[in-house]
Amino acid sequence: MLKTDKTFYVDGLSIADGKAPSGPIESRWGRRESEVRLVSPANKRRLTVIVVGTGLAGSSAAATLAELGYRVVSFCYQDSPRRAHSIAAQGGINAAKNYRNDGDSVWRLCHDTVKGGDFRSRESNVYRLAEISSRIIDHCVAQGVPFAREYGGLLDTRSFGGAQVSRTFYARGQTGQQLLLGAYQAMAKQIGAGKVRQYPRTEMLDLIVVDGRARGVVTRDLVTGEVITYLADAVVLATGGYGNVFHLSTNAKGCNATAIWRAHRRGALFANPCYTQIHPTCIPVSNDHQCKLTLMSESLRNDGRVWVPTRARDPRSPDRIPEGERDYFLERTYPRFGNLVPRDIASRAVKRVCDSGRGVGPGGRGVYLDFADALDRLGRASIQAKYGNLFQMYQRITGDDPCCVPMRIYPAVHYTMGGLWVDYDLHSTIPGLFVIGEANFSDHGANRLGASALMQGLADGYFVLPNTIGDYLADAPFEEVDLDHPAVTATESEVRGRIAALLAVDGDRTVEEFHRELGQLMWDHCGMERTDRGLRSALARIPALREEYWQRVKVPSGGRRFNQELEKAGRVADFLELAELMCVDALHRTESCGSHFRTESQTDDGEARRDDTNFGYVAAWEYAGVGRPPVLHREELGFSYFEPTQRSYQ
Repeated sequence: MLKTDKTFYVDGLSIADGKAPSGPIESRWGRRESEVRLVSPANKRRLTVIVVGTGLAGSSAAATLAELGYRVVSFCYQDSPRRAHSIAAQGGINAAKNYRNDGDSVWRLCHDTVKGGDFRSRESNVYRLAEISSRIIDHCVAQGVPFAREYGGLLDTRSFGGAQVSRTFYARGQTGQQLLLGAYQAMAKQIGAGKVRQYPRTEMLDLIVVDGRARGVVTRDLVTGEVITYLADAVVLATGGYGNVFHLSTNAKGCNATAIWRAHRRGALFANPCYTQIHPTCIPVSNDHQCKLTLMSESLRNDGRVWVPTRARDPRSPDRIPEGERDYFLERTYPRFGNLVPRDIASRAVKRVCDSGRGVGPGGRGVYLDFADALDRLGRASIQAKYGNLFQMYQRITGDDPCCVPMRIYPAVHYTMGGLWVDYDLHSTIPGLFVIGEANFSDHGANRLGASALMQGLADGYFVLPNTIGDYLADAPFEEVDLDHPAVTATESEVRGRIAALLAVDGDRTVEEFHRELGQLMWDHCGMERTDRGLRSALARIPALREEYWQRVKVPSGGRRFNQELEKAGRVADFLELAELMCVDALHRTESCGSHFRTESQTDDGEARRDDTNFGYVAAWEYAGVGRPPVLHREELGFSYFEPTQRSYQ
């Protein structure tokens, strides 16, 4: 077993965001917009951009780029772009419009987001996000997104964790779905006009890099099994996060890391992979054979109160536990924010009370989310209007009606703040490769505040990328590349070889068995809490598990055509490599910040203890080969407007 941190990784050079503008933070994005080089309409018609992924970031980017005049080729592995995982974002989208006149502003939204990320995000990026937020709402309203409205017709808002203002716009419990339909209809218009070519049921399996530039992708048709190469002048990855490395997560089962991981193997730096958000409001695991977890929106914490019995292992049903014997521990510990503390804070608090023996339900892995007070105060009709579909979802899964019995919730893996490193222009370290939405690392630091993922995806796709990509494409035309180019044929050959290798193993263990074992390993040692000993244990086991995978995995001999086990096998192979990098990143960062909680670095009252002196940077990792120590590059973070302080919500 490796004994020192230096054995796990190699130190590299410092890196900098060369596109970040200087000057007053309020004018930086406006200045960058005015500085980027433009592409004439006549030239745009000659340029092709590949967009991989059709969630909020991907669909909005494809629609906007096509509207600008570029030729766009769009891919998704689902049978329809409308099935992207963005539909699962239930609770809302933040924007600093101050409709409630409660003191909100662009500045305050930026502050809450920087603080929520535990001062591990870029000031400039976050301010731009907050600045664009109001334009997003106006744009979506113009598209017909049915946001909730007050009696007088004005858009309604509600509160989310980490904020003391009401800035979250919502469409009942279907916000992500409604926003995605808005983006999809914009893209569908361009598909109808012939400006976007859409390829569903198609998975990107590698990135084509020619003379240092991203020039296309190698894909596999998931129905026919055909390996097909597509070439372009630039590639945009909008493929979401990698939470499914944990096997059990709130992500759709198809969510994976293959696109960004293969780009990482081609030279794109991977930033902050250990920053994995644990969401506190999920339906607890019910059995050993469960394949995914279901999220209950954070919006429920507006009206639901979180509590456990004061007595350990109390066997009584919740209705028989009197008020005086209930511990509303979030309200008690964090009186200023109460049940609306950020997700990482709430998740650790839930874990602490369950570890103390006061958890409820099977195995003591749960706490109550109780709506009794809200039902008495507002009435059942009002609560159903706000959360009805969420209540129905919970009742269908558990058999309990939340209007009669408190929900049971427990933390689960949700969102990943890490991703491919990008500069202010959303440009990766591979020229011509842009990364947007959850697939990049840029805006959330060490912890994402609720209702900001939808904000980032739409900001990147509608407003940022369409402006900044032109600065790169202004250098076109690039060298002519065809399907016979040596770099193209070599990449395609590697993809075919990897598929053949998976089919040839013909072992005795299923893909699911390996994925489940890896997920448990990651949850135990790189999940809600991490320790030096646990991470080293994981780093000793993961390479052995990966080696065993390539010797014993069983992919059914359905051939190369429609074969969902083959799809999963390729994705789990990537997870087995990514998991090692996540643990290396977590081991090297001997501080606690946001969702990254090292038990060796905590305050006396159990909160995260940050180390700005030694770890005030973005960790951007360079791929060195399977089984070889990755190279660590550091991007130092500077704060001119928001001084890093000990994060407190008490």
